[in-house]
Amino acid sequence: MGRQMRVPGAVLAAVLLLAVAGCSGAGSGSGADPGDDPKPGGAAPATSSAPADGKPPSGDVLPGMVGVSVARTQLAALKVAPPGTMSGYSRDKFTHWAEQGDKCDTREVILQRDGANVTRDAQCKAVSGTWKSLYDEVVVTEASKMDIDHMVPLAEGWRSGAAGWDAAKRKAFANDLTRPQLLAVTASSNRSKGDQSPDQWQPPSKAAWCQYGRAWTTVKSAYGLTVTEPEKKMLSTMLDTCAAA
Repeated sequence: MGRQMRVPGAVLAAVLLLAVAGCSGAGSGSGADPGDDPKPGGAAPATSSAPADGKPPSGDVLPGMVGVSVARTQLAALKVAPPGTMSGYSRDKFTHWAEQGDKCDTREVILQRDGANVTRDAQCKAVSGTWKSLYDEVVVTEASKMDIDHMVPLAEGWRSGAAGWDAAKRKAFANDLTRPQLLAVTASSNRSKGDQSPDQWQPPSKAAWCQYGRAWTTVKSAYGLTVTEPEKKMLSTMLDTCAAA
């Protein structure tokens, strides 16, 4: 009887040892994999894999876009005020273009995002590709003929609230890759726009008005910037074109 009890005890001890060894091996293996897996995605610099990477859905060419109903709600909530003074303004107070890693700055990230078949040199400069400008529908194959437009211009931002921001917030505004603040357009259309608000300048292509109105409204809403009465009225007119878009 004593012998019969010793045998199961030995077997039980062996089983327990095997179980412990098995759990230990499984634990070390599963612990190593999660540590390795995030690196390929997490280590990517904010270049072509920036938060704004890829084309937005529903035909929009800008990231962070909202639907027209949300844009109308945002527009209604914007504070109406006369434009502020330009006293103290300088583009240098809005650091751009910021480095985004892997030798790329914000301009090159946007050129990559907004273009098709874009190739870069060793310094991350776009050397070939095709871009279609939202404002005038012109197709360009030379990166040098494309500007990166600030949807809400830096000077307009200054007049509507950015004058009171700190340097970090101005830099974020000037290099925002997640909201519809930056896009590649023809140099001619960007320079025609200058720092004018929507009541003073509208994209030559009326097909762009829906996106332009939603984008401008979203950026001003996100940054708590003010609008003028004429500006607000024109933004509403632009949003009205979305019904047919």
